Amino acid sequence: MARLDFMAGRLDRIPGIVLVSVAAAMWGLDGLIRKPLADSTSAYTIVFGEHVALVLVTLPLLVPAMVALWRAGPTYVAAGVAVGAGASAIATILFTKAIFHGDFITVVVLQQVQPLIVVVGAWLVLGEQPRRGFIWFLLAALVGIWLISLPHPLEPHVHGLTPVAETLAAATLWAMGTVFGRFLSRRLRFEHVMTVRFAFGLVASACALPIVGAPAFSSLHDSFWIAVLALVTGLFALGLYYYGLQRTPALLASLGELAFPVTTTLVGIYVFDSSLRWTQWVGVALTVTVISLLPVRRRELVKLPAGEPALAT
Repeated sequence: MARLDFMAGRLDRIPGIVLVSVAAAMWGLDGLIRKPLADSTSAYTIVFGEHVALVLVTLPLLVPAMVALWRAGPTYVAAGVAVGAGASAIATILFTKAIFHGDFITVVVLQQVQPLIVVVGAWLVLGEQPRRGFIWFLLAALVGIWLISLPHPLEPHVHGLTPVAETLAAATLWAMGTVFGRFLSRRLRFEHVMTVRFAFGLVASACALPIVGAPAFSSLHDSFWIAVLALVTGLFALGLYYYGLQRTPALLASLGELAFPVTTTLVGIYVFDSSLRWTQWVGVALTVTVISLLPVRRRELVKLPAGEPALAT
């Protein structure tokens, strides 16, 4: 705990939205490991294995986190279940299955609905309201992601109803995970929010295994890479994310999270030997510009509810 407090003290100097964006950029590395596992391990086994590793690492925090969640009240318990079972387990399973279908562009394009869902959820659940400037940031970011995702932006296309449904469901669950994660951070420490997410995610992913008939564990080789996936894009990234989220409105976090498709696209260039058209590079530049301006303009973009602390850092 003392080490966490020391690290938190160092991170306090960094605006929360920067930490959220860095975490989202780390998620973009996810495909480096998750996609190659598709040939030998099911999505359900991968997600269950991730949560086993994450719960083992955060085991010393489990009891204090659950006690804090229980003391916060039934509304917070429900939010914790939603973040863990919905955003951490079910959404990740759906996203992994959508990637396994092979049409990565469809997945990235449809993920664009996520910030739109966050806008509605943050308004209804958290009382956050976008100011006029936020709309321009949102539109610019969505245009940027659209250009990145489609080599021919005026000829959009998707392949198959199954990956469409899986991706839209995952985007909805992740969007509400952002909203409920911000809600939990009002009463829980960031490491407790993270631990609650992993614990309920483990329960949900374990329940899914017998339903679909998937094995709990894979080969030793794949289990190693599942553990690496859990630590890099799970533990480290989500630790940064939740520490930043406790000081970042969900509306701003939804824009910072768009660093994820930017990183994913760049990974595809250098690792999967893909290439970008000039319009896609314009999209990368536009999206990076929007994300880079968020720390500077963050106080002007969102109206916080009464009683919510101002965005000092």
